[in-house]
Amino acid sequence: MKILIFTTLLLASLSNEAQCRPPDNLDASATKKYTLTALPYALDALEPAISRRTMELHYGRHLPTYVDNLNRLIEGTALEGEELESVVLMAEGPLLDNAGQTLNHELYFLQFSPNGGGEPTGELRQAMMHRWGSVENFKTVMEEAGRTLFGSGWVWLAADKGGNLYILQEANGLNPVRRELRPLLGFDVWEHAYYLDYENRRIDHLKALWQIVNWPVVERRYENN
Repeated sequence: MKILIFTTLLLASLSNEAQCRPPDNLDASATKKYTLTALPYALDALEPAISRRTMELHYGRHLPTYVDNLNRLIEGTALEGEELESVVLMAEGPLLDNAGQTLNHELYFLQFSPNGGGEPTGELRQAMMHRWGSVENFKTVMEEAGRTLFGSGWVWLAADKGGNLYILQEANGLNPVRRELRPLLGFDVWEHAYYLDYENRRIDHLKALWQIVNWPVVERRYENN
């Protein structure tokens, strides 16, 4: 089976009231531009795949820092006011790093559900069958891409305008939009995404994520490509 992989290669408790809204630790100048998307589930809803402690750190600390940096770095540049995907497509350096991580994490947190799992259906399933022979083969290739990505980064399922599917390894905060591909499903393999729960067992983290993937969300991304 031919695998097409492009290689470019710890906590404060939040109140129950804040579980499903963005953290409020960004200054006003940051929130008026790019903001955090509220979670559609509670911080502990993805357990045991992702623990509440990891969510408090990942969503409640790391992501606000990326958004804060993005708003600070973009101010006064030619990209100020652009849609986030456009910024990721055109930016370079630290601005790209923080814009990419902001986009990556928005896609990441919205692709999960406590009622997730199972398998994709419809056109996306057909495309997977065409590309990898079975959904299980797709999952195996995705897991292996995540396991073997050196250092920090992301593994993505992405599609081109023709509906063809690709599995991509992207270093650091890069996103498939830089390749004119549509990101459908992203697994974060930065250590902050899994180390509290899985220590150095990255593959266990990757396998656990299938339990919470919200396939209808991923399917809509594919159909709207």
